[in-house]
Amino acid sequence: MSLLIGDTAPNFIASTTKGEINFHEYIGDSWCVLFSHPASFTPVCTTELGQAANLELEFKKRNAKIITISVDQTEDQIRWIEDINETQNSNLQFPLISDSDRKISDLYGMIHPNASDTMTVRNVFIIDPFKKIRLTLAYPASTGRNFVELLRVLDSLQLTSNYKVATPVDWKDGEDTIILPAIKDEEISNLFPKGHTVIKPYLRTTPQPNK
Repeated sequence: MSLLIGDTAPNFIASTTKGEINFHEYIGDSWCVLFSHPASFTPVCTTELGQAANLELEFKKRNAKIITISVDQTEDQIRWIEDINETQNSNLQFPLISDSDRKISDLYGMIHPNASDTMTVRNVFIIDPFKKIRLTLAYPASTGRNFVELLRVLDSLQLTSNYKVATPVDWKDGEDTIILPAIKDEEISNLFPKGHTVIKPYLRTTPQPNK
């Protein structure tokens, strides 16, 4: 199954290191970062989950929950958390989903047979409070993800959900944004009272509206 941006994230019931969850109920009225990893007790995954745990407060500031999934048993994941916390100086609190029967991984297209027909690749899904998929990423097993980048994307998604702007290349929270092309010139002063700059008729910038 290929899930696309704008699709509703499929719901599921799953066993986790924090007990059984209903995924949509877990999300509630929050944003959610769902990411898969190939297996427990693997080196790259250990660093990733430690980093995610160390940044969890930053995700919470953005009303975003973290949850991860692999095709392991819950008992193995619980033991692995001890290693993660020991080696990464972390205190991992978010749930790890056990998907030993691969039903959820198949539902979300997390297993890429030409890479491995048993392990999940490093997928990322950012899901909004309406349960819509807003971002998808897929990394190979050999490459760890950048969780600071996921925070940057969350900032952009939340900003552009509420204002008629887009964010330019390498944008960071607090920097100028781009006025959507659909906005007419005569509408700009009312929508963006902080002012704007016309670089080209189709490229108009304005200070970040919510700062």
